[in-house]
Amino acid sequence: MTSQDKKKILVVDDETAIRQILATRLSMGGYEVVVAANGEEALQLFDEESPDLVVLDVMMPKLDGYSVCQQLRKQTDVPIIMLTALGEIADRITGLEMGADDYLSKPFSPKELEARIKAILRRTEKQDGLNRTLVEQGAGTIQSGNLRIELNKRQVYAKGKRIRLTGIEFDLLQLLVGRPGESIARADILKEVWGYSPSRHTDLRVVDVHISRLRAKLEDDPGNPEFIHTDRGRGYFFPRINSTSESIGA
Repeated sequence: MTSQDKKKILVVDDETAIRQILATRLSMGGYEVVVAANGEEALQLFDEESPDLVVLDVMMPKLDGYSVCQQLRKQTDVPIIMLTALGEIADRITGLEMGADDYLSKPFSPKELEARIKAILRRTEKQDGLNRTLVEQGAGTIQSGNLRIELNKRQVYAKGKRIRLTGIEFDLLQLLVGRPGESIARADILKEVWGYSPSRHTDLRVVDVHISRLRAKLEDDPGNPEFIHTDRGRGYFFPRINSTSESIGA
């Protein structure tokens, strides 16, 4: 594998030992790794290095991980995995609400982090391939009420207005609209979209938070959703689609 073929990962953590361990392990795993010790350095390196994925600690000097995540999401859909030592679940999922794709709580297993990175990068490569196919076919526009989803362009419009989604949010929406009227269990959503099965109940909160974010962006009344419905005690579903322009593809 040449350096051009390697995926580049930006590791951001104020603890020297963690930076060194992750840089060594990820390099051995075939990734190109750049490291930053604080939030300001992270933003600078992101612009200079254009990484394929960011591993981002929450508690850092100068600029914390939440602020970095927010700023990155204004300009990029690059996957972000947050590392947090905060104990409360509400605090741990704040990063997801800021736009992170996934999170791990400290102390964490480097092996688990490597598995999450591999799963996310595999998902993005799969989506890139699907997008190329849809573009070649000229297919993939779905209309449901005031919602228009252009799968080939990975763009969403509500009442004619472009709605910006992160990569993982679009993949989640695409999964639901691709199986209209079918209730999909949260564990199955996690496996399909994030690429791993839940090992603890709190893993499923990743799905819940992203569903909440999607509703806030797409629904007129998120508390009484039109598009993304809850199958209580199981998962979520998108109602049967009213009309489509072209086919869903794939």
